[in-house]
Amino acid sequence: DARVRNCTWCHGTGGQGYTVAPRLAGQRSQYIESQIRSFRDHTRDNPFSKQYMWGAVAALAPQDARDLAAYFASIPPKPAGDGDRGLAARGRAIYLEGIPEANVASCYACHGPNAEGVRDIPRLGGLAYVYLKTRLEQWGQGYHSGVGTPMPIVARSLGPAEVEALASYLSFVR
Repeated sequence: DARVRNCTWCHGTGGQGYTVAPRLAGQRSQYIESQIRSFRDHTRDNPFSKQYMWGAVAALAPQDARDLAAYFASIPPKPAGDGDRGLAARGRAIYLEGIPEANVASCYACHGPNAEGVRDIPRLGGLAYVYLKTRLEQWGQGYHSGVGTPMPIVARSLGPAEVEALASYLSFVR
């Protein structure tokens, strides 16, 4: 299928992703569809989205987006496991408990107890460390992933050490 082949150039033949292109395997189909819409509407505005994804999805029909989302969601994900194991425990604590003194809610409140995602909220478990770190940093700089997402506000409350710990932990989650 040419549509799948176009995606796998950057996201890998098994949808497992590369350093800067996220894993699509096992991602929530509703999330993939919402992100395709965000790319098409130019509301996901980080540099790689503008450079690669805005054009990649420009001619994608809504049914094609649904089909691609269902396809990638059906592939079993494999954790990247490329974070710093020494930071994973701190990242897990932040994920599960948040940082109350910094007014940061737990990540699991929206992303699920096992970072599996909920409806159109993405699966974070197993994504590559560099991808997660970059996205958290970009949200902290004010970039968006869609209309109404709280992530720019949340990410601004995270310091570099918290970003490193969260990205490390999540890279190991199955």
